[in-house]
Amino acid sequence: MKIERGRVVTLHYTLRDESGVTIESSRGRDPLAYLHGYGQLIPGLEKVLDGSVAGHASTVTVPPREAYGERNPDAVIRADKDSFPEGMEIAKGVEVHADTPDGPLSFVVVGFEGEQVVLDANHPMAGMTLTFDVEVLDVRAATPDEISHGHVHGAHGHHP
Repeated sequence: MKIERGRVVTLHYTLRDESGVTIESSRGRDPLAYLHGYGQLIPGLEKVLDGSVAGHASTVTVPPREAYGERNPDAVIRADKDSFPEGMEIAKGVEVHADTPDGPLSFVVVGFEGEQVVLDANHPMAGMTLTFDVEVLDVRAATPDEISHGHVHGAHGHHP
């Protein structure tokens, strides 16, 4: 069965950055199961897997525009330390959430400049060219419930 929209794909992957350092891997743990064509993988990887079958293995390099996008310098902001709730941990690497005119937004504390906290809303992998080693283990038709819920049910899948 070929990978196409509405298929459940189970695969192993290893994700590496531009210098070849492994960022994440499913090897040594359960494989990833996802619903193809529903935006659960970055677009560049999903596009390359489209039409593949179980047993397919490849190395795929995905540029930023087809992964997590380019870094947006406007997504880095500064906020006064005293604008955070009292007792809230504010340290480098901590994720904070804010309600903005455009809705809720997540930031990561990336540094400090005097009495200001530097916050970054870019995805941590924005601007990066990513390389995936993928091995397709299984391809099956999604159930009507999986399609209506937009995710895989059962072993190795996403759960509500």
